[in-house]
Amino acid sequence: MIIEERSLVIIGAGPAGLAAAVKAKKKGMEDVLLLERDNQLGGILKQCIHNGFGLHIFKEELTGPEFALRYIRKISEMGIEYKLDTMVISIDENKNITTVNPQDGLRIYKAGAIILAMGCRERPRGALRIPGTNPSGIFSAGTAQRFVNIEGMKPGKTAVILGSGDIGLIMARRMTLEGMKVKAVCEIMPHPGGLTRNIVQCLEDFDIPLKLSHTVTQIHGRTRLEGVTISRVDENYRPIEGTEQYIKCDTLLLSVGLIPENELAEEAGVLLDPATKGALVNQHLETSVDGIYACGNVLHVHDLVDYVALEAERAAESAVRRLKGKSESGTKRISVIPGNGVRYTVPQFIDKGSKDEKIKIYFRSGSILKSVRVNAVCKGKTIYSKKFKRLVPAEMEYIKIPTEDLKGSKVLIEAVEK
Repeated sequence: MIIEERSLVIIGAGPAGLAAAVKAKKKGMEDVLLLERDNQLGGILKQCIHNGFGLHIFKEELTGPEFALRYIRKISEMGIEYKLDTMVISIDENKNITTVNPQDGLRIYKAGAIILAMGCRERPRGALRIPGTNPSGIFSAGTAQRFVNIEGMKPGKTAVILGSGDIGLIMARRMTLEGMKVKAVCEIMPHPGGLTRNIVQCLEDFDIPLKLSHTVTQIHGRTRLEGVTISRVDENYRPIEGTEQYIKCDTLLLSVGLIPENELAEEAGVLLDPATKGALVNQHLETSVDGIYACGNVLHVHDLVDYVALEAERAAESAVRRLKGKSESGTKRISVIPGNGVRYTVPQFIDKGSKDEKIKIYFRSGSILKSVRVNAVCKGKTIYSKKFKRLVPAEMEYIKIPTEDLKGSKVLIEAVEK
């Protein structure tokens, strides 16, 4: 078995992995290896043919493939090494990466640092436990997106979408443009799961009904889906008897959440956050295992791909500093705790010793909040406060807290409505 030493290994060549590789090379790291299990670079962006990408990074509106191509060209121009069709089998706490591909067979890379950029996967039907039969015609929204945009096939003629995540909303518009009839988008929560712009552009502009506090409670059909029963749910998300409605359709799309791909991280001993399902990281995006970093949707699910790429650049900068012996991690650790109104924060802890005067704390609210003030509280004292007109769970926000005022062992991030 071949064991090869490498300085920086990046796992995953979607938007996070591509951006991290380019930034690491720009920062002077010559030995960068990018590993991708697919047969092409670009990750999920290859099938995202809608526009809306690149406004923050490239200052213009691009489609997903165009956004990916900008980075792929840089990968080629900068001579960054990458391996396709390469499956990472395992990672251990010593940063040994076991891989297999058709060209090299089984190979182990001993890395000086690792950046995890494996993205996320869709939650399947089995996790929902919807009663009924198991006919054809039930797809995850991402699978349907691939069928339409890559394979050139329509999944059906009439559809119901369960979940109002961004992929589901975008597919509601896409299937309508392909001639399908989208009869309803059902969302179990009392608020939409996707960005406001997608609610407007993908549903309202096409007169597609959005049924909040509704879910699918029965699937009908034997060989092919014939229809679904939907019901209103109460405040505990239980179906309300007497609210059942049958909708005839041959296609059901599931857009019910994304799960970070963290099986490899867990195997390496990386601690995960129950709220994000991603790694616990410090302000440098370093995980609980020294020298392993996480970024993009494997860390927490993002709203915009631009934010994924920007976060990946931060991870790359941190990894390069470490490899050059300039790591700023300290011995004192301060926990970042989500308080009232806040569902989660990233980072989850801060290493004292950073030279940054302020540290960005990203967060999501647990519900829709209006006219709210987000406070950072340390040892009973508010060290930072920022007013927001509106917070929604679908949109990530951030605050910058001063490092000089960080005292004790924890800082609380809370959202208080005025």
